[in-house]
Amino acid sequence: MNAPLPPVLVVDDEKNMRLSLQTVLKDEGYATRAVESAEQALEMLAREEFFMVITDARLGGMSGYDFLGKIRSRWPDLPAIMLTAYATPKLAVEAIKAGAIDYLAKPFAPEELLHAVARCAERHQLLRENAVLRSRNQEVISLDQIVGESPKMRELKQLIQTVAPTEARVLILGESGTGKELVAGALHSLSQRRDAHYIRINCAAIPETLLESELFGHEKGAFTGAIKQKPGRVEEADGGTIFLDEIADMSKPLQAKLLRFLEDGSFTRVGGTQELRVNVRLIAATNRDIVQAIAAGQFREDLFHRLNVVQFNLPPLRERGEDILLLAGHFLKLFRATMNKNVNGLAHATRQKLLSHRWPGNVRELRNVIERALILETAHEIQPASLPDFQIEARLQKTAPGQAAPDESLDDALARIERELITGAMEQNDFNLTRAAESLKLTRHSLRYRMQRLRMNLGDGEAGDASAAEKIGET
Repeated sequence: MNAPLPPVLVVDDEKNMRLSLQTVLKDEGYATRAVESAEQALEMLAREEFFMVITDARLGGMSGYDFLGKIRSRWPDLPAIMLTAYATPKLAVEAIKAGAIDYLAKPFAPEELLHAVARCAERHQLLRENAVLRSRNQEVISLDQIVGESPKMRELKQLIQTVAPTEARVLILGESGTGKELVAGALHSLSQRRDAHYIRINCAAIPETLLESELFGHEKGAFTGAIKQKPGRVEEADGGTIFLDEIADMSKPLQAKLLRFLEDGSFTRVGGTQELRVNVRLIAATNRDIVQAIAAGQFREDLFHRLNVVQFNLPPLRERGEDILLLAGHFLKLFRATMNKNVNGLAHATRQKLLSHRWPGNVRELRNVIERALILETAHEIQPASLPDFQIEARLQKTAPGQAAPDESLDDALARIERELITGAMEQNDFNLTRAAESLKLTRHSLRYRMQRLRMNLGDGEAGDASAAEKIGET
């Protein structure tokens, strides 16, 4: 469904002329609004959208020339045509200088006017398409932007490549900061719809009372403040993709309307009666436990099944092993270029500290940590002192010690807890294997055995334990 053109605004103090212009334009399919003064026209322009203005040169009150000057200063992209019964070359020059793109002398043939209006309509359409292209270029996301080489991330990238070319709906699950927006953007960029709109809506960021209007649009007068008709984001996304982030925060009544929309793409604007239909691919995401939300009556199970054609489960950063260092290096290059700082890497102890942290904020937290470190660092490598102490962040870990995560087996929970205790002991003892073993009431040999069993890399050398656990972390 192509978005219709906004109306033409006609400004003329002669009633018969206004009616004649409206009739000519209406017969060609153009919507029009007509007023008798420039003052009324300026008020209307402030409230409503028009694709062009047709104005008489001589008006009661403000003249057409002054009116064009106001338009040029406030709405520089709005084209205007001037009409006059007193045509002279001098007045034509003045009209063009005032901002008119065309100048017609009364009486004129309807074809002259319609030709000028058609050029303005074409110009409006081109401006709109250029805006779409600019926004689309900003949204192109490739798989290369999803940094990670861990087995889970390799599987994720392969799944994106497989699912993207299809029309399947996608539900993306994962903790906050794991990269759900990147996955949604990559799905669109690799899809057959990549040349159409990609629209994103954060359902948690928009007040419940306004979310329906944002999504499906509203008619003029639908509620207080609805001074003009507003198309919804689903209309803007027609032919493309719409991404609903934090969908579990959507109210139950709106969930019901979304369910109906997913059946055949039909919807009604708020305050309207006309049924509209669009063709969009929907991608949804949430950081909440969707099963728990359904059990608590906060999310409709039938909507879950409607959305859950293909499910993506994004791994938290703590489960991605050495991807932590890959991402840290990626962010270091990114911020080093913008800050123009000569910091070329991560010190050994810094790598240990990054690998031992639980990252409750996931990739977003890591990005902030590297940006902060680069701001503070004065050496050629980021030192541990430039990192935060992680005391507050450590208290935010999703699973408390001794408590299993959702769908986590007893063996996995025990291995996780053991790994966390060993990692903590190594960090507290500056990665000295002997002292860490003593703090855990273990022999050095026993601690080495446990770390090898848990696939925690000890590093290449342990002379004096100074370089023990060079790359301690999960692999």
